Amino acid sequence: MPLGTSIAGLFGRSPISPLQKHYETVHQATSELLNFFQAAIDGDWERAEAVQQTISEAENEADELKKEFRLHLPRSLFLPVPRADLLDMIRVQDRVANKAKDIAGLMLGRNMSPPESLREPVMEYLETTVNASAQARKAIQELDNLVETGFGGRETELVEELVEELDRIERLTDEQQIRIRRLLFELEDQLAPVDVMFLYKIIDWIGDLADRAQKVGGYLHLLLAR
Repeated sequence: MPLGTSIAGLFGRSPISPLQKHYETVHQATSELLNFFQAAIDGDWERAEAVQQTISEAENEADELKKEFRLHLPRSLFLPVPRADLLDMIRVQDRVANKAKDIAGLMLGRNMSPPESLREPVMEYLETTVNASAQARKAIQELDNLVETGFGGRETELVEELVEELDRIERLTDEQQIRIRRLLFELEDQLAPVDVMFLYKIIDWIGDLADRAQKVGGYLHLLLAR
């Protein structure tokens, strides 16, 4: 079935289902970073390249879903959520997958791997970031129930709790990022300056990915406020 036809069919029921389908694809790209980093740490660049390709394909699919969402989103006045908010949400969601692709692409292009003493804290940091994306996905999955209840009742409380947990996870990534940057600072004299520069960039990009996942939750919170 062509992608456009599939999205159009989902819109026949609700504009929320395509939004959820899009983030499912976004999270696929994000979660594969764990496999990519492990391959990089193992020095298995053939496997790392295969995983990077998987991430790239998921990001490309997310791009296509975003385009189809924009094309098929009704202009009706009877949308359960303002059209502009839905367009903003899918744009923010898509930026999560974009950053996952950027991280894998840069590391693969330079055959980058964290120094041995940083591997454990970096993997913990990455796992927390992927958890942020998973929490955003969980909150998005509740959006259709939120619409059905008219943004009220217990469902609103549930989504607020999910978003609050997402905020907590993102704050944890901030703390982990500070710790890793301090550890890297202590190693700078032992590494090539260009490697240090790119390591700082990857550390920042992982944090940026968590920030982008948090912004997905922020848009849900905005809908609740309205």
